[in-house]
Amino acid sequence: MPERLGRDRQARPPRFGAKRPAGRRKGRRLRAGRAELLETVLPAMRLDLPALADGWRGQFTFEPSALWLEIGFGSGEHLIAQAAANPDVAFIGCEPFVNGLAACLAGLPADARHRVRLHDDDGLAVLRALPAGSVARCFILFPDPWPKRRHAERRFIGVESAAAFARVLEPGGELRFASDDPGMIDWGLMHLRAEPRLTWLADGAGDWSARPANWPATRYEAKALAAGRRPAYLRFARRTDGQTP
Repeated sequence: MPERLGRDRQARPPRFGAKRPAGRRKGRRLRAGRAELLETVLPAMRLDLPALADGWRGQFTFEPSALWLEIGFGSGEHLIAQAAANPDVAFIGCEPFVNGLAACLAGLPADARHRVRLHDDDGLAVLRALPAGSVARCFILFPDPWPKRRHAERRFIGVESAAAFARVLEPGGELRFASDDPGMIDWGLMHLRAEPRLTWLADGAGDWSARPANWPATRYEAKALAAGRRPAYLRFARRTDGQTP
């Protein structure tokens, strides 16, 4: 296993729960069709954040077998593919970037909309609002690495967010984290491995160097591979040995 994966590094933990997510909220002007989706489709799919305190099943109009959560879904390629492959699962997707949100709405089939709820703001607020042990699988894929040292505290993964992931995951539930940035990989491993309720599901290089078959690709991964960067695909499980939420 390369030394860079999981090596210790001294760094301040990032801020958790800032009022607004760091980064851009909107890119270039939306096409008329996508702008219309934000006006007509998003309201019915928007997550009712205050109601999460009473449980997540009331957000959906069907009886799902499990809840999966993706934070920072970009343009939604992974979320859409997972929703297509797992019709019995309910999804919550978080993405504050308006253009990515519109792309997801455009790509998600109409007959899958009732199985997906979207939050167009801070994913940390969703982690805080979800009941403990309610999520079967969490995804944070190719998050912004904020590579400059002075911006490291803006990274999503940190001491408190690792604890929040562990709290919302059900026993045996899985957290998937991917990045092509070596600094971000080290940073994520440092914080996630330090969380005692999570265990890293890796025995050798093959467990992190190749994307599993049931892990759909994203355009960020394609860009990384085209540029010659090597992503890491990291999986963590919520321990089942009596650790409390």
